[in-house]
Amino acid sequence: MTKKDAKELVESLKKAYPDATCSLDFKTPFQLVVAVMLSAQCTDERVNKTTPELFARCKTIEDFANIDINELEKIIHPCGFYKNKAKNIKLCAKQVLENFGGEVPHTMKELTSLAGVGRKSANVIMLEVFGIAEGIAVDTHAKRISNLVGLSKQKEPEKIEQDLLKVFPKDTLKDINHLFVWHGRNTCIARHPKCDVCPINKFCKYYKTLKK
Repeated sequence: MTKKDAKELVESLKKAYPDATCSLDFKTPFQLVVAVMLSAQCTDERVNKTTPELFARCKTIEDFANIDINELEKIIHPCGFYKNKAKNIKLCAKQVLENFGGEVPHTMKELTSLAGVGRKSANVIMLEVFGIAEGIAVDTHAKRISNLVGLSKQKEPEKIEQDLLKVFPKDTLKDINHLFVWHGRNTCIARHPKCDVCPINKFCKYYKTLKK
């Protein structure tokens, strides 16, 4: 795919999903860090139903660091993998307090030094909190779309991201994360993709194989 095609693909998705934004609810940088952690292997909808109680209980980063692990596990239980997530949330809060003066850092290296924060999560945090679009958060939607369209043959998120960064112009990166999520939820659905009404089917290798 040429960069011109890539830009046209982004514009087509923007027309299809003009309201595409981050669907996780948060008011502070650390709340987003926590919400992103909870969203692993869990829907954003479920996370947004869980975080009001959590954020009411933990109003500061210190509260997250000091909350009893059993109480935290009980609150976040609906999001799955609650024991590991609870452990990471408490440790991450402690790291932010001790290593970054209580301020969520804004570089990839610093963010990925935090417990429970990988490259995908760091990309989301950098974009949503700091407006920095350095990379592309490759979640299940981005992975599926990239493979089907033919943007990448890779399976590992970091390798897919590198393929995408070679194709998409830097000024489109701030939009791609949201657009791929919305496209994956609404049209390029895992089990039943709506290929005939897909706004980017003319770019899609999978769609072309269906038409043969």
